[in-house]
Amino acid sequence: MSSSSLRRDYLTKPIFSWARGVLPTMSDTEREALEAGDVWWDADLFTGNPDWAKLLAVKPATLTVEEQAFMDGPVDELCAMLDDWKINWEWRDLPPEVWDFIKGKKFFGMIIPKEFGGLGFSPYAHSEVVRKISSRSVVAAVTVMVPNSLGPGELLMKFGTDAQRQRWLPRLADGQDIPCFGLTSPEAGSDAASMVDTGIICKGTFEGREVLGIRLNWHKRYITLGPVATLIGLAFKAYDPDHLVGTREDLGITVALIPSHLPGVDIGRRHLPSMQVFQNGPNWGRDVFIPLDYIIGGEARLGQGWKMLMNALAAGRGISLPSLSAAGAAYAARTTGAYARIREQFNVPIGKFEGIEEPLARIAGTAYLLDAARRLTCAALNQGHHPAVISGIMKLHATERLRIAIDDAMDIHGGKAVIDGPQNYMGNLYRSVPVGITVEGANILTRNLIVFGQGAIRAHPYLLAEMTALGEADRAKGLDDFDKAFWKHIGHSIKTLFRAWGRSWTSGGFAPAPDAGNATMFYRQLSRYSAAFALCADMALLTLGGALKRKEMLSARFGDILSELYLLSAALKRWQDEGRQPLDFAALEWCMTSGFRTIENRFAEILANLPNRFVAGILKFVVQPFGARVLGPSDMTVHYCAQMILEPSASRDRLTPDLSHVDDDRGLARLEKAFLLVTSAEDIAKRMRTAKIRDWKDAVAKGVITQAEGEQLAAAQAAAALVIEVDDFAPEALSPNYKKPADVHQFFQELGDQRAAS
Repeated sequence: MSSSSLRRDYLTKPIFSWARGVLPTMSDTEREALEAGDVWWDADLFTGNPDWAKLLAVKPATLTVEEQAFMDGPVDELCAMLDDWKINWEWRDLPPEVWDFIKGKKFFGMIIPKEFGGLGFSPYAHSEVVRKISSRSVVAAVTVMVPNSLGPGELLMKFGTDAQRQRWLPRLADGQDIPCFGLTSPEAGSDAASMVDTGIICKGTFEGREVLGIRLNWHKRYITLGPVATLIGLAFKAYDPDHLVGTREDLGITVALIPSHLPGVDIGRRHLPSMQVFQNGPNWGRDVFIPLDYIIGGEARLGQGWKMLMNALAAGRGISLPSLSAAGAAYAARTTGAYARIREQFNVPIGKFEGIEEPLARIAGTAYLLDAARRLTCAALNQGHHPAVISGIMKLHATERLRIAIDDAMDIHGGKAVIDGPQNYMGNLYRSVPVGITVEGANILTRNLIVFGQGAIRAHPYLLAEMTALGEADRAKGLDDFDKAFWKHIGHSIKTLFRAWGRSWTSGGFAPAPDAGNATMFYRQLSRYSAAFALCADMALLTLGGALKRKEMLSARFGDILSELYLLSAALKRWQDEGRQPLDFAALEWCMTSGFRTIENRFAEILANLPNRFVAGILKFVVQPFGARVLGPSDMTVHYCAQMILEPSASRDRLTPDLSHVDDDRGLARLEKAFLLVTSAEDIAKRMRTAKIRDWKDAVAKGVITQAEGEQLAAAQAAAALVIEVDDFAPEALSPNYKKPADVHQFFQELGDQRAAS
């Protein structure tokens, strides 16, 4: 008997038997979610020894000539057509000409291949289009991004039959059909498996002939584009009580296409999500009959709906909302930096105050980080990866960090952003933030259950193989597979222990890193933290087993560390891809030191709360012997990071690229104009301050400045005054109950008469 056989029979077998007994059961939806998509850089991070050469070799995502022409043509044309104030407060919808333009230019068909009449754009092009439109109108961006994200188009491309693709994709591409997707229902939000929407296999009449089909009953809500949709992608639970298609009765979640004109379909009224007027609302189906070939993928795909959805979401969740959020953060950086530069208090631009510099730096750093992560994720998608865990990280952290950036922007703008009107370029973005946080998997759920819960199994080098072996019906085969994976896991854990120990006790001084100039030290720290993360994750899984998924706060902290490792890797990749620009280093340093602070604090929280205190003590000794020591960005880093967005520069333009700029003499256009005028007149203003003269005409008379310089300064001051202005409205424009002052006596008389009558 070989040594490996002895090991298997006398060492592995008892462990295998014990593990099979304690392994928690996994629901079908959990299994299908775990199997969705693939792993990428997240798997490298989970090894505890990431290969930085592999990351730096990833080709940056770029646009083709055709995609760039679309950005410079139809996208810019669309942005010029959008009046966000009128869309949200007067029309409560996109105007008809915008709808026609979106359909005619095939914005709804960006991801649909050219052979089916679509544009056939890459994930990066999809992201860039959404990003630019988002900087002009959230409503328009959501309208464009939803048909290109999770919906009938993507599901048909991946899972549809040839006949379905030929029939539906051309109609979706040119806007003949407007799609929506119905997943959420009153009973089922984050827990989609609890949906009560049903489809019963039966025979029925469809278009004058008797066919085998499904009779559907559903109630969906929060469905974007639902009120105007002509084609509904519907998720429901399929049942076959009469065994017309097989022996099973409960077939599972299934996805089908439902033309909205079918008898029994009821398109409800509109929701108003946080005062965002993109089309959204409920719909119902009552005894709606469809043939089996309306199931996406046909009869063969009965019961495979959840797996299909999770595979589609593995890519889509990494594009749409992260693109909108990255645009929002860049927009906040550009506008808030400009406003803080032209707005003065105590005769000083408010951006010069340290109290303002801190949130300015946070906005600028967030903009740098989010767009770095967006670009890296798009590069992976362009290469054909569908990284499910990374997509979850992106959706969660992009929307959460946008919330922080917009809150900071609102605080700095003060009343300018609070008073609504056509000149307010910030308020609507502020109101839209909760929508992104809630949809495509609520952030609380994603942070506490998905990022680490899914990542630990999918991205870990051996855990999925071990779990698969433990669940193997053939016990002998399962034991063989488990034996191979388990001992590799043990060897990996021992190497990780010594790796984490050495790197932690030397503060990462000798951890592997590429030659990256000033950024080399950051790579070393990420290598150190990756090893510590891999070790702590292994120990938590070993001591808690299946109970770890019920320790949601611990899982969330592990997820935060994994997320930071990915996001900071993306920031380093951006720094490298952009040529290691010295003037951008402050933004990179802000990102890295902020992320390191979060990582160290999460390690401290994990070690303080790990139930097995003996193991927690050993881990603390190994990975954090001196406690959490990183304090975040220094005051000097904060200062230099804030300065990036307070003056016109190539650095500011790199930080906030490709936003929509429409010269419509509204709030944003006025701000950009004033910013350039004020900064170009800074030297003139400085000479006047030195001479202690406030009126430029007096300064001209005294020879401090020239007449031309005085006029230049006056133009800058006038432009700044226009920006600082806020809107006001006639009382009758805001309230139908308004009474003119002359009618006040009559108003109270009428009110008294009404009370007397009652």
